[in-house]
Amino acid sequence: MWVTVAGLPARLTLSVLTGAGRFSILGSGVATRKDLPEVLRRGFSDSRPQPLPCPDIRESSSCVSKCRLDYKRYVISRRLAETLAQILQGKRKTPQLVLECNPGPGILTQALLETGARVIALESDKTFIPHLESLGKNLDGQLDVVHCDFFKLDPRNGSLVKPPIMISQMLFQNLGIRAVPWSAGIPLKVIGIFPIKSEKKALWKLIYDLYSCTSVYRYGRVELNMFISEKEYQKLKARPKNPNLYQALSVLWQVACDIKLLHMEPWSSFDLHTQNGQLEKTKRRELSELIQQNLCFIRMTPRRNLFTENLTPINYDVFFHMLKQCFGKRNAKLVDHLHSLSPVDAKDILTLIRKHENVKITNICPEDFKLLFETIECSKDYNCKWLCDDIMEDRIM
Repeated sequence: MWVTVAGLPARLTLSVLTGAGRFSILGSGVATRKDLPEVLRRGFSDSRPQPLPCPDIRESSSCVSKCRLDYKRYVISRRLAETLAQILQGKRKTPQLVLECNPGPGILTQALLETGARVIALESDKTFIPHLESLGKNLDGQLDVVHCDFFKLDPRNGSLVKPPIMISQMLFQNLGIRAVPWSAGIPLKVIGIFPIKSEKKALWKLIYDLYSCTSVYRYGRVELNMFISEKEYQKLKARPKNPNLYQALSVLWQVACDIKLLHMEPWSSFDLHTQNGQLEKTKRRELSELIQQNLCFIRMTPRRNLFTENLTPINYDVFFHMLKQCFGKRNAKLVDHLHSLSPVDAKDILTLIRKHENVKITNICPEDFKLLFETIECSKDYNCKWLCDDIMEDRIM
């Protein structure tokens, strides 16, 4: 069973500790089509997708974001804040560790503190920080406020972001948070709202972090409790019965996590800020469409049995590549994709996973994609299990 840093085999330690960096291990298993006769090699990479105290909000107008950041939503309803805090607390009687993303005016922060939770507030807009810090006075370390953006933790390729770069390993070490084995319980819960205009980008970053056991997932099966737009939630939960919404990201998240809808809330319970202040009315079409939607509060809990002998934090990128190639031609037959993905006998693989020769990509369930990958991985009759094109070769190297 694969575990996080505390119990990783030596050959996994590098992939987990590199964090924002990338590396490559070459061995047998993956080959480029042009070099297959001469060179059998396998590339495993840690790469990520490329350009892939509770005041009424009306009394806190000075806390309006003035930074040149994307549109941000904040919980402004005390009723909603208390509901979310109770959902997170559940039936637990012991205090829990909660990491709150961009709390803004701190209405949800206050409600979380009142349940007895230890809260780590990661706020990207320094305008809000003094007020957030005041909520923690006389609470004996129950609240920590840090100027950083959860969605920009561990930036890749040394990219510069504002607020200043924050590495999760440094952050968690300073907060005294230790890694636990993957098979253990939930080490901490994250609560927040996905960025309005970059929900999919955030989902891709987090899913890469999850499968590679890097960033916050270095510390175990971190649970996400997030608001997401109805449209993205429907894509996230899509199955073959909804072929127009079903995509590679749907498969990756459903394989990795148990996803549960906890609550739905109209836009009126949130405040929207821009660099020019509160945005009450907008003529921008994309924002007008978003405001008409409800937001879905969902729980994404990583599965204990995600990693196996054949799907690991080392070879996950090949699994990603397989799915991206399959959904690149989503209406094609699986057997046709297998011929270009692997030298392993396609008909034999289909027999082993009990799929018909004419089955199409959009008719395959997420769990069957994982089974397909693992079946090819454990094939003993082939030195080379996968074929990759020049694009994947460049990404690996």
